[in-house]
Amino acid sequence: MENSLLCPICNSPLISDLECGEVFCSTCGIVTVDRTEQTGPEWRNFNSSENTNRQRTGTPFSLARHDKGLYTVIGNGKEAGGHEMDNYLYPSVRRLRTLDSRTQIDASTRNLKEAFNQLDRLKYKLGLSDSVVEKVAYIYRKAHEKKLVRGRTISGVLGAAVYIACRETGNPRTMKDVAKVINVTHRELRKNYGILVLGLDLKIPLVDPMNCINRVANKIGISEKTRRHAMDLMSIVTESRESNGKNPMGLAATVLYLSCLALGEYRTQLIFAEAGGVTEVTIRNLVKGIRKQCII
Repeated sequence: MENSLLCPICNSPLISDLECGEVFCSTCGIVTVDRTEQTGPEWRNFNSSENTNRQRTGTPFSLARHDKGLYTVIGNGKEAGGHEMDNYLYPSVRRLRTLDSRTQIDASTRNLKEAFNQLDRLKYKLGLSDSVVEKVAYIYRKAHEKKLVRGRTISGVLGAAVYIACRETGNPRTMKDVAKVINVTHRELRKNYGILVLGLDLKIPLVDPMNCINRVANKIGISEKTRRHAMDLMSIVTESRESNGKNPMGLAATVLYLSCLALGEYRTQLIFAEAGGVTEVTIRNLVKGIRKQCII
């Protein structure tokens, strides 16, 4: 079977030119396709005012919008041809615009709109990337379809979806951090987390303590040399299975504490306990276990 990505004459790779819509050979220059479908934005200009104003393309498709970004807006002031409207048409257009906005928000999408408005604010408070935001929106939509949101607060279910998305994408965010930012109790967030995991049949991966080292180190201000020593020590602890069943943030704080002692960068246990969100007793118990099981 002939490969469609190779030239039919010299079997060289083909190059796609998105500007002119052609596919040609990189060696002999033969044009195999001269009219390809362009999937990019539409930049055609219909009047002189659109030469510099490129707003006709609209917003991109996104699950983090209640209508997924596929909505229409009735303009104001101009007709389809670009001419100014007559004065007697303004009341009719204003009424149509009001009716159009009402039809876009109904009872089924009002919950999604409020949830995604909160998600847009959480994106900047927690420093979430676009991929994590899309993952959160996907989880919340699934929960909304299965009616898991009914009888629960939007903030509580959205916070659980944020925590699940951070776990699945490998972003070190603890449940306490999410609960504090979204302004819900830790108990409510933990309860909604269990409901979403069971209701959606999710397989949540374990938190890698290695990803938590930089977060704890940034809070304290640890040097790069100590961080690398802590990463090497964490590899030894993971291989000895001493990390099984341990709090990843507390384990990262403990490993950084031992690395600081080894390299002479002294810090108190209280500082590491506060940075890892654990108590000093947890740090001391983990230090005893690591020194007993690992050779450091």
